[in-house]
Amino acid sequence: MEPLIALVVGFLAARLAGVAGVDALDAWQPSLRVGVALMFLLTTFAHFFPKLRAELVAMVPPGLPRPELLVTVTGLLELAGAIGVLVPATAAWAAAGLILMMLAMFPANVSAARRELPGATRLGPRTALQVVFVGATALTLLA
Repeated sequence: MEPLIALVVGFLAARLAGVAGVDALDAWQPSLRVGVALMFLLTTFAHFFPKLRAELVAMVPPGLPRPELLVTVTGLLELAGAIGVLVPATAAWAAAGLILMMLAMFPANVSAARRELPGATRLGPRTALQVVFVGATALTLLA
């Protein structure tokens, strides 16, 4: 739920800044990029904060090798994507990469929900959130 809050609050705050006169945010698309970036910065934090990291490592499906390394790499990719969506020259590539990563990581969320792991969101709500996250990130691709 926290990533959704970060997405919405980041978008609305950036949009308000645009209306207040910040030219770079005076449209919905750059404001949405701020929301997406804030969402991924928050999720990046989870990859490196010990208690949350342990939950993410546990979510890695059992058949995949080196779960700690996978969590570290995906955290770094989320950080790079969060920064990348804010830079106009890299925004489209970053958004596309984040979308692909979310799609690739979704089976881990399914696995965690089915195994009823601590910190895992039930499958129905998680699927709905994933659609929102992928959709919001995809909307940043529109010019």
